[in-house]
This record gives sequence, C-alpha cells and structure tokens, in this order.
Amino acid sequence: MLTSLKIDNFTLIDQLELSLQPGLNVLTGETGAGKSIILDAIDTVLGGKASGRLVRTGEKKALIKATFHASPPVAEWLAANDIPLNGDGLHCSRELTTGRGSVRSRSRLNDVVIKKNQLEELRQLLVEITAQGQTVQLGSLDTQRDWLDGFAGSQQQQQCHIVAEAYAADTEAQQALERRRRAEQQRQQQLDLFEYHAQDLSGANLQDPDELEHLKQEHQRLSHSVELQKQSYEAYQILYESDGSFDSCSDLLGRVENLLSSMQRFDDQVTPMLDLVNDALAQVEEAGRQINTYGENLETDPARLADVDARMSELKQLCRKYGRDLPELIEYYQEIQVALDALNGDGQSIEALEAAYEQTQTTLVDECAKLTKLRKKAAKRLESQLVEELKPLAMERVKFKADLRSASPQSHGADVVEFLFSPNPGEPLQPLTETASGGEMSRFLLAFKACFSKVDPIGTLIFDEIDVGVSGRVAQTIAEKLYQLSRHRQVLCVTHQPLVAAMADAHFHVDKQVVSDGKKNTDERTVVRVTSLDATARRKELAQLAGGRSHQEGIAFAESLLAQAETIRQT
Repeated sequence: MLTSLKIDNFTLIDQLELSLQPGLNVLTGETGAGKSIILDAIDTVLGGKASGRLVRTGEKKALIKATFHASPPVAEWLAANDIPLNGDGLHCSRELTTGRGSVRSRSRLNDVVIKKNQLEELRQLLVEITAQGQTVQLGSLDTQRDWLDGFAGSQQQQQCHIVAEAYAADTEAQQALERRRRAEQQRQQQLDLFEYHAQDLSGANLQDPDELEHLKQEHQRLSHSVELQKQSYEAYQILYESDGSFDSCSDLLGRVENLLSSMQRFDDQVTPMLDLVNDALAQVEEAGRQINTYGENLETDPARLADVDARMSELKQLCRKYGRDLPELIEYYQEIQVALDALNGDGQSIEALEAAYEQTQTTLVDECAKLTKLRKKAAKRLESQLVEELKPLAMERVKFKADLRSASPQSHGADVVEFLFSPNPGEPLQPLTETASGGEMSRFLLAFKACFSKVDPIGTLIFDEIDVGVSGRVAQTIAEKLYQLSRHRQVLCVTHQPLVAAMADAHFHVDKQVVSDGKKNTDERTVVRVTSLDATARRKELAQLAGGRSHQEGIAFAESLLAQAETIRQT
C-alpha cells in the first residue's frame, strides 16, 4: 500500500507531500489541473520512462519519494535481493538530474541504489495503473493472451516458462542443424584451405602475442652483452665499491652520515636530514648489489642469439605471408580451429542433429499442448468471473468468451487468444475492441481488474479516469465496484464523477495556482497544489463536480450523495 508521496520540482510541482489512506482515495479537479501529474510521478518513481521535460523549468534536479507498506511478497522480494527492510516500510526514491541535453536517473530502495530491471520486478508487486487509454493496448492479441496467463495463476505461468525454454531449445537445435547443413555444402573447399593453414601455423607454436617484442628485447641484450657487463661494473663501482681512484657514492654518503650523527648530539633538528641520508645510503647500497648481480649474470651466448634470430625470422615471415601482425595471426589461428570444429560438425553428423531437432520439436509440441489445456480451463473460469463482475455494472446480459485458436508453436505457446464480446442479446460475439463502446470498455477494464485482484499480490490499484464516458446508473455501479475493490486493495482513482468521489475514504482536490517565483519576486510561476478535503470542503467539491445547479441545490445534492455512500458502506 502506498502511504505517502513526496515530490520536488517535478513538471509543474515545486513541492508536494501527500499522505494516502487505506481504501478508496480519489483525486478530483478541473481538466488540466494536474491530476495526471501525480500519477506520472508514481509511475516515474517506480521506473517509468524519464526525460528532461519531467524536471521543473529552471531547475536542475527533480526528486520523488514514495513510501509503501511492505506486504509479505514485497518483504520476500527485498530479502531475495539483499535489500534491508525498514520496519514494515519500503522507501523508494528516484532522482532526475538534467545536464547537456540529457537526463541522469538514480533509484534507491531503503537507501540502496538499485537497477532498473530490479525496480521493474518490484513494481509488479506494488502498483498497477489502469487508464481508459489501455483500450488500445487491449486490442493486441498478445496482450489478451498475457492477461489470460496472468489471471490463471502460478501453475500456468510456470508452464509458460517451460514452453519458452522448450522453444529456445528447439530453436537452438534447428539453428545447429541449419549451420551444419550450410557447413557441409562448403565444407570440403574450406576444409582443405583451413587444414593447410592450421598445419602451417601449428608448427610455429604460436601462443604469446607479445613474443616478437620479447625476442627483440632479448636480441638487443644478447647482442650487447659485453658492453652491458662493462657498463654495469662501472655503475657498481661509482655507487658502491670504487677502485681507490675516487670515492664511491656510498663512501661519500657514509661520510655525510658520520658528520650528521655528530651534529645530532648538539641539535635534534638534524635528525630528519640524517634519516634521509640513511635511507639514501641504504638505497645506493641495494642498487649497487643489484647492478653487480645483474652484471655477473650477463653471459655471451652466440647459440641463443642464433636461435633468437631464427625465431624472429620465422615469425616475421609468417606475418608477411598472412598479412597480419603476430596478435592478429594468433587470433586467426584460433578462428581456424573453431571453423574446423564447425566444419566437422563438432563431432555430430547431420543425422544426429536431425534426430536432436526432432526430439526438441516433440517436446515443444507436448509442452504447448499442456499449456493449451491449462489456458482452456483458465478461459472458462475467466469467462464466468468476468460476466459476474460485469452484471452489477449495468451489463446484465453481456456475453464474453476468451477464444483459443490453434497456431504454430512459438515461445508463448501454440494458441491465439482473442477476447470476444457481445453487449446486447441476440448479437453475435465479436472482437472486443470492435464491439465495445468507450463506456463499455471502461467497465470491461474495471471488471477485468476486479478479477485480477483475486489472484495477484499488487497492493495498490490506480485508475486514471476509468469512468470517462459513463453517467447515471452506470457511474454509480462503477463507484460501488471501486469501493468493493478498495476493501481488499488500496485504490487511487482520478475521477470527474461526483458519484465516484462520494464513495471515497479520502478525497483530494487538485488545482493549478499562479504564485510569485521565490527566486525572482517579479516573475510568476504556475504550480500544482493538492488539498486534502474535510467534510465541509468535500461537500463543496461534490457540488462543484455535479455542476449546473444553484449553490444550495448543489450542496443538497452533495449531501445526498454522501448519505447514499454511507448507506452502501454499511450494507
């Protein structure tokens, strides 16, 4: 359940804090007042698409924070993703920062930075937003199939996963067979070429991409070994052990050390300098020892020099022959080996691959048949429940069918699912979106969500003007259905219907106001404000929604709606 929403610098909202209640929460206000901005903020904080236009003009950063009561499924998800639970609350935030024509986004759950795909998973447990605009989406047969699978429950969804895996395995087997067949057509020609190249390169023992560079360095050392020995000996004498004709560096530093040690007896300020000289003396002595060892280990090795020359010549010749440098030549050799494996079918014959493909096809068909059987059962259950949900919505004699037609096996099964609908007695079943009016589609969506609320774990249902296009008795039945849903789920509804608003447990008024800009007192800015209505303000708001009446008549009508709503609550 969504308990609070805090918004800063989001489109027309400068600052807003909203506390929501269990049950039915309604947002009312004039068209264009900004009600949908509230829903956009909820969508955005839960991973919806972000763009720079969502950040308030003149600002660099927008911040949305939403707090939810964590249901058991949400708590399990948090534990599985190593996100701590803050009491029984879940604090979700998203920060949007603009700069250089783009927008950066960062989401957190209980102060832990999370990825977009994690947030999309969690959203399925928290909130579902339904709008009349979903009628376009509902016209998609893929959507209708997915909704049927979602309604059916965990067993059917698990079977959908099994079918998807079987389809992936079948696709991979088919691709392996096709690759093998294509390879067979050109196998012999490429096989001769690749085998020749592989044999030519295998004898060269190509392993280290940097071998040629290492050989060049060794060649330089071997070619100048005598000179290197002489120079290393001279360096050793200068640093550590002279022949008596001059003082070595270590001798000089030793003398300085003695002088500073003597000076230290009379002045402690000399101590840091003495430490530096001691360190320098230790490093000079160590450098001298290493140089001496280096010079003693240098040897002239004509045989090794000849070997290095021969190896360098071999590698350069191969590089010229194949038009590649050494790293590219090693990569080419590895590619040849992979190609040879492919040409030889990785040890599998075409017959074996054909048998494997036939097996995956059989498995896919069998698993699709199991899914079809489950879908037929779910379709019957959905048909029955949906008709029952539609009857109170002034659609007593409606007919509905979730029709299944066979299709070739795919990742989603071997069925085409299509919702058929007949709102009037004597009329044949027709595709839903071709038959239902706007008001009928609104009621269908509401009834469908009522069916779903019995099987899914979502804590908050949001309806954006689901009651558009209806009035009178139908509006009243929609109001009652929303109220019934709110007894088991939190419901947030944007509405223009006074009949719906009267049923609310919490009523909020949304409007736009023009205020002075705090940064520039001479400028004016438009902002969105949301007000929680008390009993008196609520009567006035309902009267305003009713319209076309005098003030007294409007108030009387509002009071009658509230009294009627109270009667419904008590039944």
